[in-house]
Amino acid sequence: VGGQGPEAVWRGLSTIAGSWIGGGANQAAMFEVFQPSGELFSATIAVDVIVANIWMAFLLYGAGISSRVDRYFKADASAVDRLKEKIENYHLSIAKIPTLTDIMIILAFGFGATAIGHFGADLIAPFIENHAPGLAKFSLTSGFFWLIVIATTLGIILSFTKARKLEGAGASKLGSAMLYILVATIGMKMNVLAIFDNPGLFMVGLIWMLVHVTLLLVVGRLIKAPFFFVAVGSQANVGGAASAPVVASAFHPSLAPVGVLLAVLGYALGTYGAYICGLLMQAAAQ
Repeated sequence: VGGQGPEAVWRGLSTIAGSWIGGGANQAAMFEVFQPSGELFSATIAVDVIVANIWMAFLLYGAGISSRVDRYFKADASAVDRLKEKIENYHLSIAKIPTLTDIMIILAFGFGATAIGHFGADLIAPFIENHAPGLAKFSLTSGFFWLIVIATTLGIILSFTKARKLEGAGASKLGSAMLYILVATIGMKMNVLAIFDNPGLFMVGLIWMLVHVTLLLVVGRLIKAPFFFVAVGSQANVGGAASAPVVASAFHPSLAPVGVLLAVLGYALGTYGAYICGLLMQAAAQ
């Protein structure tokens, strides 16, 4: 499972880290930053999709027997009921029929943040390349890396302003539509049969997921967390905004926004976390 240059497995695994910490956007960012070969990226996408969906099937089954799992965890599920009520009240307070102005403002924020990200990346990446070329080994000369970092940071900053009220006009739904386009673009590069050419890579993915599941269940039992938080928190990382609401809805339809919010947090942290993870794997491989 070694490899050299663009075929180095750690490069491919960094894209899985992006997907399993955040989502498709973070996965695409890690592909641009660490630049694995097309064949390796195709195989890692297959590992990501297959392993993640096997785990999602277990989570959906667990949602159906959540009361039994909560008894095993010795958890008090009343916190989930309170959260359900709070979410319903919050959405009722901000919900509105979106106007053309709302949609244009949402798009302006999205494309505006992207434009600022491009502008900043075009300044920062060449500056580092000219004045600190040694940082190239950390991929800090990648313009796409800085584009994602700047756009993500701007999104986090906007969440502390009145712009967050655009959620009531469907900001997350519009963002999800854009994400589905990105996920489809990534999916077109997937070759499911590629895992048979490198079964060791598939085993790495299974072991990775097994460690994740073991830690979740052990910590969930120790802190007596309701299974809802364990399941949705896990899927928000591993699956992202496309599937976390599905798992949350399996507990109760009104809880779907919790999945979206946790997935957004994963997207916000995904690029930073996956980048650090990629550097650690690079160091371990040398």
